[in-house]
Amino acid sequence: MKKIIHVLTAVVAGLVLAAPGTLTTPAAAATSPSGGSPRRELPRPTGAFAVGRDTLHLVDGERKDPWVPTADRELLLTLYYPALARTGTPAPYMAVPEAEALLTDRGQLGEFATPERVAATRTHSRTGALPRAGAHRYPLVVLSPGFTLPRSSLTSLAEDLASRGYVVAAVDHAYESDGTVFPGGRVLTCKACEQVFPDGSLHRVSDGRARDVPFVLDRLTGPHSAWRYSWLIDARHVGMAGHSIGGAAASATMAADPRVDAGVNMDGTFFTPVPEAGLDGRPFLMLAGDPALLPPDFPDTSWEDTWPRLDGWKRWLTVTGAGHPAFTDWPVLGDEAGYSHPETPLSGIRSQQITRAYVGAFFDVHLRGLPAPRLDGPSAADPEVVFHRS
Repeated sequence: MKKIIHVLTAVVAGLVLAAPGTLTTPAAAATSPSGGSPRRELPRPTGAFAVGRDTLHLVDGERKDPWVPTADRELLLTLYYPALARTGTPAPYMAVPEAEALLTDRGQLGEFATPERVAATRTHSRTGALPRAGAHRYPLVVLSPGFTLPRSSLTSLAEDLASRGYVVAAVDHAYESDGTVFPGGRVLTCKACEQVFPDGSLHRVSDGRARDVPFVLDRLTGPHSAWRYSWLIDARHVGMAGHSIGGAAASATMAADPRVDAGVNMDGTFFTPVPEAGLDGRPFLMLAGDPALLPPDFPDTSWEDTWPRLDGWKRWLTVTGAGHPAFTDWPVLGDEAGYSHPETPLSGIRSQQITRAYVGAFFDVHLRGLPAPRLDGPSAADPEVVFHRS
């Protein structure tokens, strides 16, 4: 976990500390709202649809928060969905107080490390966009971020999936990020950090999220949905993907809820073990960073332990040159700041291309029944992707 925090700190530092004028990607053409330094920009989605974005606050009145037992459990969702082009207004990347909490926790506030610059990152989704009603409803994919990270860290993947014909629910789990702005302007900070870091009880995080997501599914797909566009969702086809501990939560949720048909763990230790009986034959993708970048004595054996317990379609892929943050937005934004980290040599753009392509292909196969040859074996088009086991 210390290595994870170190690498993320370095990447976030590069995201915002490089001096103006060091941008080297096409996104450098975007200017900040004030007309000053160029602002960061996420990669454009690869799918055919425009992307709408909505926010949903959920409160589970029947469950107390595991970190603040005096409060009910709260979740904050960003919903991404196929939308009509040229409707709505550009969606912000994150709230300024969230960016401030992220930078403060990592000691990166400074002349160029301003919350405003991070929050102003250009996205490719639009708030208030009209939903695109197709001949069929859209499968649902739930995204769960890494520990201490906000749901916005998976924006690029979320926008891409929505552009390809999915409804995506990115979840902020209360008190598990550096800071998330909840309704009323409340900034909920990482109370979980104070409890799990001292004793290493990180399984409490993935266990708790395995209770959060079924509640999310109830509120999105149940008879009295909390979301105004719930009619877009095909509740018969549900997937979940997560980064770091969010990936551990994906398998834990599948073990707890048969409604989740397919899951992806992006470089996360399985803090909650997969049951010995497996996941009822449901498919699971394990997508990892480069093992050569880990310390020789790295103690995590959970992937080896988990592999034989996965009893359905499964793949274990590793990405050469990819570090732990490679499956999030941070390396892309760090590249745009003219920053590269020696521990994560694969470029941010390439990291996102691979993440989007393989996660998207996995859900295309298992939620939509579409062919995806890139999952069949190694490809000359993706030389960085190693089929560790299949």
